[in-house]
Amino acid sequence: MDSREIIERTEKVVLHTYNRNPVVLKSGKGVYLEDADGKEYLDFGAGIAVFALGYGNREYNDALKDQIDQLIHTSNLYYNIPLMGAAEKLASHSGLSRVFFTNSGTEAIEGAIKAARKYAYLRDGTADHEIIAMRNSFHGRSIGSLSVTGNEHYQEPFRPLMGGVKFADFNDIDSIRSEVTDKTCAILMETVQGEGGIYPADPEFLKQVRALCDEKDILLILDEIQCGMGRTGSYFAYQQYGVRPDIMTSAKALGCGVPVGAFVLSEKVARSSLVPGDHGSTYGGNPLAARAVSTVFDLFEKQKIIDHVKEITPYFERKLDELTERYDFLEKRRGMGLMQGLVVRDRPVGGIVTGALNQGLIILTAGTNVLRLVPPLVITREDIDEMAVRLEKAFDA
Repeated sequence: MDSREIIERTEKVVLHTYNRNPVVLKSGKGVYLEDADGKEYLDFGAGIAVFALGYGNREYNDALKDQIDQLIHTSNLYYNIPLMGAAEKLASHSGLSRVFFTNSGTEAIEGAIKAARKYAYLRDGTADHEIIAMRNSFHGRSIGSLSVTGNEHYQEPFRPLMGGVKFADFNDIDSIRSEVTDKTCAILMETVQGEGGIYPADPEFLKQVRALCDEKDILLILDEIQCGMGRTGSYFAYQQYGVRPDIMTSAKALGCGVPVGAFVLSEKVARSSLVPGDHGSTYGGNPLAARAVSTVFDLFEKQKIIDHVKEITPYFERKLDELTERYDFLEKRRGMGLMQGLVVRDRPVGGIVTGALNQGLIILTAGTNVLRLVPPLVITREDIDEMAVRLEKAFDA
C-alpha cells in the first residue's frame, strides 16, 4: 500500500479535525523518521515535544515489552509496582509531594482545576471561586481546559464554557493584580507559553506572581506539559526561576510516546483538597503507562539528558540566530533550551513548514507567525547543522 492509498482510506473513516500533512510516517530511528514511501525526515518537532529520547531507544522499548508481558492494566482499585516507582521519581524531580496520573495533558489541567477549587471550598466553604488564566495561552481542548485557554478562536464555537475564569496578560503583574478578588483561588499559566508563540515567563514576573499567591493564599498552577521534562535545561522550567508551584501539570515527554500525563500537588494542597471519590481515571497510572514514566526518568539520568540539553542549547541558539541575521523575514528568535521559536514577518509560516517538509525537515508552528523547533533532546551538533542546511533550502525555495 502506498501513501496515497493510506491517506485516502484514512480520510474516509477518521474524523477530520486535523489538516494533516500528506505524509504517512512509518518508522523512526534516533532523530530521523521514515515515511511509507521510504523518504527520510529530520525531526525537529518530536511529535509536538513528546519524543525526548528519540526513536528506537532500545532500553525504553525493552522496558515496555517487558511490562506488556507482565501486566498492562489493573485499574486504580489496586496497587501496582510501576505506579510506585513512577510517582516517587516524578515527586522527587518536581520538588512536589503527591502525584495523580492521567492519560493526557488536558486531563492533567482538569485535575489541577478541580484540586484548586476543592482547596478553596474547604478553606472558606463557598463554591463560587475564580481562576485567573493568561491571554495567549493554551491548556487543552476539553471544556474545562478550553475555559482557561486564552484564545477566542478556540473558545468561540463551544460556549458557554466553565464559569469563574478571568484572563490577564502574561508577563504583566499589574494585569494579574487587577483581576484578583477575594474569590480568586488560583493563577494558572504556562511557564513558557508554547502554542501561543514561545514566550518564556520573565523571571521577575514569575517571582512576583509567586509572592502574590503566598500573600493571598492563592494557588499557583504551572503548566509544564510542553516546556517540562528537560526541554528547557532543567527537569521543569520553573526550577530555573527559583519558584515552586502549588500544583504542576505534566505530559508529553513524561512518557515519551506512551499517552500519560500527571498533576502534582504540594503537600499543603494534597492535605486539603481531593479525597477518595473526588477524582478518578480508569487508565491513569496503569502499569504500562507508569513503567514508561519510570523508564524515562531512569534513562534521563543514565544518558545525562539534562546536562546534554544545557550543553547543546548555546549551539542551537547560535545557529538559529545566524539564520535570523541572514533572512530579513525572520524578526527574532525566542525560547528556552530546546524549545525555540523563530518569529516570521510578511510570510505565511504554514508555507515555510510545507517547504521544510519537502526538504525532509519536520518543524512546527506556534501562534500565527512563529516557526517552532522542539527536537528530541538527544540531538547533536551534526543534527543542528543539518537542520540549518535544510531550513535554508526551504527559505530559499
